[in-house]
Amino acid sequence: MASMASTFFLSFFFLVLCLTVTAKKTYIVHMKHQDKPLSFETHHDWYSSSLESLSATPADSLLYSYTTTFNGFAASLDPEQAESLIKSDSVLGVYEDTVYTLHTTRTPQFLGLDADFGLWAGHNAQQLEQASRDVIIGVLDTGVWPESKSFDDSDMPEIPSKWRGECESAPDFSPKLCNKKLIGARSFSKGYHMSTGGGGIYKKPREIESPRDKDGHGTHTASTAAGSHVANANLLGYASGTARGMATHARVATYKVCWETGCFGSDILAGMDRAIQDGVDVLSLSLGGGSAPYYRDTIAIGAFTAMEKGIFVSCSAGNSGPTKATLANVPPWIMTVGAGTLDRDFPAYAVLGNKIHYNGVSLYSGQGMGKKPVGLVYDNGNISSNLCLPGSLDPALVRGKVVICDRGTNARVEKGAVVLDAGGVGMILANTPVSGEELVADSHLLPGVAVGRKVGDLIREYVRSDPNPTAVLVFGGTVLNVRPSPVVAAFSSRGPNTVTPQILKPDVIGPGVNILAAWSEAIGPTGLPKDTRKTKFNIMSGTSMSCPHISGLAALLKAAHPEWSPSAIKSALITTAYTQDNTNSSLRDDADGSLSNPWAHGAGHVDPQKALSPGLVYDISTEEYIAFLCSLGYTIDHVNMIVKRPNITCSRKFNDPGELNYPSFSVFFGDKRVVRYTRELTNVGPARSIYNVTLNGPSTVGISVRPRTLTFRSVGEKKRYTVTFVAKRGTSPMSRSEFGSIVWGNAQNEVKSPVSFSWTLL
Repeated sequence: MASMASTFFLSFFFLVLCLTVTAKKTYIVHMKHQDKPLSFETHHDWYSSSLESLSATPADSLLYSYTTTFNGFAASLDPEQAESLIKSDSVLGVYEDTVYTLHTTRTPQFLGLDADFGLWAGHNAQQLEQASRDVIIGVLDTGVWPESKSFDDSDMPEIPSKWRGECESAPDFSPKLCNKKLIGARSFSKGYHMSTGGGGIYKKPREIESPRDKDGHGTHTASTAAGSHVANANLLGYASGTARGMATHARVATYKVCWETGCFGSDILAGMDRAIQDGVDVLSLSLGGGSAPYYRDTIAIGAFTAMEKGIFVSCSAGNSGPTKATLANVPPWIMTVGAGTLDRDFPAYAVLGNKIHYNGVSLYSGQGMGKKPVGLVYDNGNISSNLCLPGSLDPALVRGKVVICDRGTNARVEKGAVVLDAGGVGMILANTPVSGEELVADSHLLPGVAVGRKVGDLIREYVRSDPNPTAVLVFGGTVLNVRPSPVVAAFSSRGPNTVTPQILKPDVIGPGVNILAAWSEAIGPTGLPKDTRKTKFNIMSGTSMSCPHISGLAALLKAAHPEWSPSAIKSALITTAYTQDNTNSSLRDDADGSLSNPWAHGAGHVDPQKALSPGLVYDISTEEYIAFLCSLGYTIDHVNMIVKRPNITCSRKFNDPGELNYPSFSVFFGDKRVVRYTRELTNVGPARSIYNVTLNGPSTVGISVRPRTLTFRSVGEKKRYTVTFVAKRGTSPMSRSEFGSIVWGNAQNEVKSPVSFSWTLL
């Protein structure tokens, strides 16, 4: 009996202990930096003491002390301890950790980088490459596969003396794997550990602490930004050619902040904190969450410090398109990057029993299914089986047949695995209205072809109407010079900007569909556990892929113009972007084939050659960004959380956030008929330059600019102009948006700003 009682007591004790352990969460604590008592030598000591003053707080509760990006720390606390901290006069806020997600060869040629630039103030491409050797790109992602040839350091000079970073040692990662190309590799996992129970005594995270990339995403993005030239690169025979990053001679430093369960805000902030101290020039983050006020956005807070220290920050816009108002990473001090297509495709075909050939795409590389048609099935009556969700297919129905799977809900490649498990021999992945006509190629585990919505509907109807439907799938390799291109990817997240409607986002689009880049050999190209194939390169799609393109281009601009601020670099990329495809037609939207607009493509598709010599730039100082923040209705404490200065008073603020000297315009009328903004342009072109303005707008809005001509007598000279937007009487476009542009031009340059008009918030 005593034994039973003691067993019960021990079981109860362990249950309580486990509940106590699991109740702990990671909190980010914002402190009044100037309140540190003199008795503490460092802020870290003060933070530790603050935690020790709480009841039952273990010594290892302090996860991170932030030094540059944030005034405060991250700690493992239970809700009661967090509540106790909030009561302290020195604590400005306590926030639960946020989870962010990843926004999952030919691009240099497509962007014009393989041609001799010849447009950079009389210098050539070789001189630009020489200059870029001093530029360091920090990539916050899933780590790096250092053995990839994309990080080969042949012919690279010594590491820049400004570099203060390092390569961590881990059981699967030797610091010797770093070199003069890959100059840094660190990992940040304490937030991830806490989320998986790593702070407890029973659970251990499945991933070891290491900079090594077990996912592939980080290796892909890092090599896209600054990978070295690699000949004969391909994915299982597709997209064969020379792979290279945007800035092939720039240095790369990787910061692993993303793990199996996501990217935790506390780890991201620690990674940014360290990267800034290490001495990076560009930060690239292909990850994000939902939109939130800037003082609650970890990436926004870290990026503000980076911007203030002259570091350009590029972030992915998100993959939640084509739904409106789905953007991530929208602060004006961040470059927000959407995705477009390349002029390269991977055609595949579904040949039906009625002899009709339907076009699609695929990266399938196996033996194929032969030339003999087989049965074609589509279970329209069951939503889980028509989506090919795991366990949803009846083997008796699909064995030996090609299965139609609706796109959506689960991963595209997983659908193929589900069909294969059920005995199917092929898959037609058919779009629904959500994805429209967008086609993304995948390296499926079985013969698989992706088709658009219209074709998908025709194939579904064929199965419903034919008593004995059949199909055979055929694969066509790699095709170049596809027209039209670029096209805005349907998945690319869309405006308007819900955090600050007066700032137009996204900023630009870059190549983000079917991008070939280096890959981790720890995982197959589909990322599925059963995919045992190993490949040194992979083809991926997402704004995750477009973001590092712009990060690499920013590194080139930094090399060409080391005196430019991050805002000047951003302006150059925005005002020189193009809005016509390779058929000389306006950019189109892959969701439905309609004309695109700035809520989808921002200023347009980046043009690196023109960005090197933009003529004029819209520059923005830190003080102007502070005036912008003060105009958002935030408290002084909230502004200080982002700005991290003790003497912020908001004595200077804009009447309207749209007064920020941004390179684009987002005009929100609301209950006003007139909106007036003044902008300032800086001459970065030749002296004695004259620019005239050209206006383009909808019939519902009158646009006037004063003066209409700007004359710059010297390099670096600044000139202002005022633009007035008047919503015309008698028009009621309450439910729709309109778009236009303001262009300052001469014989050498066109400095183009997109304009969006809206009368209601959404």
